[in-house]
Amino acid sequence: MKKINKHVEEWFSDIPDNEHNQRIKEDIVMNLEEKVNDLMRLGKAEEDAVNKAIVDFGDIEDIKAELGVSGVKPRNRFSLHLGFSLWGSGLIIALSVFINFYYTPDSIWFVYPTFAVAWWPLSMFYKWLANR
Repeated sequence: MKKINKHVEEWFSDIPDNEHNQRIKEDIVMNLEEKVNDLMRLGKAEEDAVNKAIVDFGDIEDIKAELGVSGVKPRNRFSLHLGFSLWGSGLIIALSVFINFYYTPDSIWFVYPTFAVAWWPLSMFYKWLANR
């Protein structure tokens, strides 16, 4: 069950390696392997059983806190993406310019949505400066 060992090693990558932590890691691997064996006896394929056991186990943030790992931060799924906002706003502005000149070339109105869309990368830039 190399996948379980690999996954547990990834979980424990930022935890210092000592005897106590090694025993906890071995216990987790043993429990996951037992769960996989139980699921396989119930008729699941090995890969499905491994994936289900890992998902059912959940996150190990509580275990990391118990082990006293300092500086453990939860993953930020909503991280700052300045480049995405620049490209996204550029594409929206380009679309507005195209629609303006294709459908109504006699009046220039694309400037108004441009000012509205320009706030997105500008706010991301100031957030990036604040976090730096």
